[in-house]
Amino acid sequence: MLVAPSILSADFGNLAKEVEDICVLGCDYVHVDVMDGHFVPNLTIGPVVVESVAKSATKPLDIHLMVENNTFFVDLFAPFKPEFISFHIEEEKHPHRLIQKIRNSGIRPALVLNPGTTPKLIEYLIEDVDMVLLMSVNPGFGGQKFIPNVLEKAKELKELCEKRNPKCLIEVDGGVNDKNVKDLKDAGIDIVVAGSYIFKHSDRKAAIESLRV
Repeated sequence: MLVAPSILSADFGNLAKEVEDICVLGCDYVHVDVMDGHFVPNLTIGPVVVESVAKSATKPLDIHLMVENNTFFVDLFAPFKPEFISFHIEEEKHPHRLIQKIRNSGIRPALVLNPGTTPKLIEYLIEDVDMVLLMSVNPGFGGQKFIPNVLEKAKELKELCEKRNPKCLIEVDGGVNDKNVKDLKDAGIDIVVAGSYIFKHSDRKAAIESLRV
């Protein structure tokens, strides 16, 4: 299992050090949640802060857009060359076009599904992306409880990927911890995003290692 700590739960007063720490402690990606206060009821960070995060990180960035006007935000964050930029299918009217835009920027495109969105909605997009992110909480805030029925959705998505794009990674975000990570692995998840579980843990290295099942 690959681990992507979400800096949404980091100490923003010491963000550079927080990012440096999780990279040294062995994370695989640095997960960056971008919220615009419209698609979700929260505001997080813009390009000035992400530029600083990119300079502090020694692991690739995984940028998750929770925004309206995805194309505008892709243009803002593409210059920092993250590994992934993911966007919500619920918001995008022209997903093929945006996927191509992300890939043409030298970045791996990814789709995001809210807890209530069926994988069938992206059946004909799977072949064009490198990852699908399943939200296991309703997006907008950290520290929420894991929604268990996402496990069944993960299995459905895994079958879809095996049929149409076996190389497509599956990521899950929301309420992940050492108690549910084995079930996530069994359901076909490749990458887990964890915020509170890692950043609030007394031993962050142990927290990261506990997710590697």
